[in-house]
Amino acid sequence: MKFLIISGNPKKDGLCKSITDEIIRGAEEAGAEVEVVTTKNIARCIVCGDGWGKCRNENFCALGKTNSSDNFNELHEKVKQADLLCFVSPVYWGEVSESLKAFMDRLRRCEFNAFGGTGVLAGKQTLLIASPGGSGNGLLTCLQQMERFCQHTGAVIFDYIGVNRWNQGYKIPAAYNAAKLMAGGVKNGETVI
Repeated sequence: MKFLIISGNPKKDGLCKSITDEIIRGAEEAGAEVEVVTTKNIARCIVCGDGWGKCRNENFCALGKTNSSDNFNELHEKVKQADLLCFVSPVYWGEVSESLKAFMDRLRRCEFNAFGGTGVLAGKQTLLIASPGGSGNGLLTCLQQMERFCQHTGAVIFDYIGVNRWNQGYKIPAAYNAAKLMAGGVKNGETVI
């Protein structure tokens, strides 16, 4: 089973990295093959054509073909190959990181024609993790932003976990357990005791 973690975290340490490490550990302990990709090289959508470019009809992003430092199309392919997904991001001004937002915006466009259950995200169990620093504010709006993305693409939300510096003692273990359960075959809606 392939478990793909898509990280909007630009840092190599800190709370968001600690959460990601525990998600990896949980999924691997359940036997999943885990890969972490970052969105740090993803450029913002340039809204080519008349507002819809090749993303609408051909389900790939033309910007990724012309910008050699942009790895969107490679990450899109990894999403296609994954069995399970996790989006993890620090919270910036109540939203996911700018690079993760850029990835989600472009991926949603590429999946537009597949809405209704035929896209690469349709039916995939997806874990959503938001990690606000500092004040801890913006947690709910960040998770809502991720939720809307899942609703638009047909991804099935396994769980929403918000981790801040005050609750990390019990929320990081929750992220570990969620990843382990997902990789073990538990699906959204199944009761876990």
